Amino acid sequence: MSIIIALEIGAVARIGLWQKYSQQLYEKYELLILTTIERHQVILSLIRSVSPVVGDSRVIESKEELLEMVAQSSGAISPSEKKLITNGLKFNDMKVEEIMTPRSMIESVPMNELLGPLVLDDLHKKGYSRFPVIDGDIDHVVGMLRIQDLLTIDRKAKSHRAETVMSKDVYYIRENQTLQHALAAFLKTQHHLFVVVNEFRETVGLLSLEDVIEALLGQKIIDEYDVYGDIRKAATANPQKNNLPTKTRRDV
Repeated sequence: MSIIIALEIGAVARIGLWQKYSQQLYEKYELLILTTIERHQVILSLIRSVSPVVGDSRVIESKEELLEMVAQSSGAISPSEKKLITNGLKFNDMKVEEIMTPRSMIESVPMNELLGPLVLDDLHKKGYSRFPVIDGDIDHVVGMLRIQDLLTIDRKAKSHRAETVMSKDVYYIRENQTLQHALAAFLKTQHHLFVVVNEFRETVGLLSLEDVIEALLGQKIIDEYDVYGDIRKAATANPQKNNLPTKTRRDV
């Protein structure tokens, strides 16, 4: 939604993220954006009607001014539409740690795991499309295993170890980085999953491109692999045994 607002209002488009990345985002999610525009014409009408006109352009001086305008819109837009706009405008201020999958919920695969039928079936049921491959514990991620890669495994072969199927590309991001920074990194690397680390380089979570887009749009995107609706509630109830803190790990 904030992409749409950025395309509608030149002043907002000049705020950080949009100047560089709004066109890339539009091209990547064109169908989703056009569908959202179709569903939320009232929001665009509100913005157009209350924005002051200078020459041929409508001018809103700041993000805070637009948020205030939305808050005072009375019955012009619904609560759900207000939430969409507000989440989009607050996107730049959000941090990775606010939306990441926490350490206790990370499902990982040991690098020497034999990917037999039972293991493959179990991975499919986990509810994720990508898994970090670890060497001993979650603080030592050596690769990424994708569900789609598992579909191409030769089932007639005797065995496939995770390390022979995984991608060795692993990208890291700090927990205190902004989502603006994360989105820029996703677009630059064309990767879909980052390992989130703290100041000591300990793994504290995972961040997916889907997580960032959900934060941007202010609504949950459910794909065919999703199992958990509220990842943080699930994290409290389902800590993973390989994700316990390591006492000796420090900055490298």
